[in-house]
Amino acid sequence: MAQFVDWDLAAATAGALGKTGPRASYEEATEVVADLRRLTEEAAGHVSAYTGLQSQVAHPPVRIVDRRDWAAVNVAGLREVITPLITRLSGDKEPGAITDAIGSRLTGVQAGSVLAYLSGRVLGQYEVFSADPGQLLLVAPNIVEVERKLGADQRDFRLWVCLHEVTHRTQFTSVPWMRAHFLGEVQSFVDASQAGNEHFADRLRRAVGTLSDAIRDPESRASVLDLVQTPGQRAVLDRLTALMTLLEGHAEFVMDGVGPEVIPTVEQIRARFNRRREAGNPLEKAMRKLLGIDVKMRQYAEGRKFVHGVVERVGMAGFNKIFSSPLTLPRLEELGDPDAWVARVHGPGGGSGPVLAQG
Repeated sequence: MAQFVDWDLAAATAGALGKTGPRASYEEATEVVADLRRLTEEAAGHVSAYTGLQSQVAHPPVRIVDRRDWAAVNVAGLREVITPLITRLSGDKEPGAITDAIGSRLTGVQAGSVLAYLSGRVLGQYEVFSADPGQLLLVAPNIVEVERKLGADQRDFRLWVCLHEVTHRTQFTSVPWMRAHFLGEVQSFVDASQAGNEHFADRLRRAVGTLSDAIRDPESRASVLDLVQTPGQRAVLDRLTALMTLLEGHAEFVMDGVGPEVIPTVEQIRARFNRRREAGNPLEKAMRKLLGIDVKMRQYAEGRKFVHGVVERVGMAGFNKIFSSPLTLPRLEELGDPDAWVARVHGPGGGSGPVLAQG
């Protein structure tokens, strides 16, 4: 079957357009890799002790990657997600000769350009699409570049990053159903792509105006996902948004809870890192909005506030009931109302009285 996206070209484009890494000798690069591997293991012990979550599967060692390798892994993951979506949107029709010869290459370049931009920003990722149970990636050039720009203590900053990313690995490996549930929701998003009567081209034209408004409105939450959403997809996206906000907020809560005990300069790192997140030239800010990165930044803050609120009411063990089943995950409207989640999962009065919680 002909392809609508030239994925090989996407990977090549991401590698060619990606930022060059910071200067480092071979010895320095080798030391960074060894250090990140060691700190990942240290972080795993801290995360497990703090959260009470234990991995239920054997996981491969962390992969320390450069920007090109990170892009290649994510191209493989996107291929798994985007290909069935495009197939459904096309009605299983083969593209014409021009589309096959030119269109797939154009979209390949576009996808590669987006990944090239992201490859220079991502510090780490728990990637779940291309491997089971997933793989932990740490992007060494970006970690080194940011720690240098922040003037941060090397060991402290690297451990701080590892705490966040290892928490994500713990979420997926200690909760046996999490990966399958997440992939199932993504599949539901794909399945809903043809729901409704509005043609994809009409949604595309409507989305252009939406994204234009999003750039002008700093409070807008519109992103590139709005390009393909049907009403059915919006319902699925609400569930995915709630899940990702929980996972990101939980990781933030854990890294900030563990940090003061094991990272002497954590307050300085957090303050400088937050200023970096908020900075950026107008073009970069527009790109962040279009790609949904600004929404992800909000997820960190909103999710952390929700997790803190729940732990404050029912303690860490009570919070961990959130991972009992998909039914105990927070609903989108509960993220701003921890009491509502506590009442639904723990029952009326389940959160009565303050609980001395970790962090």
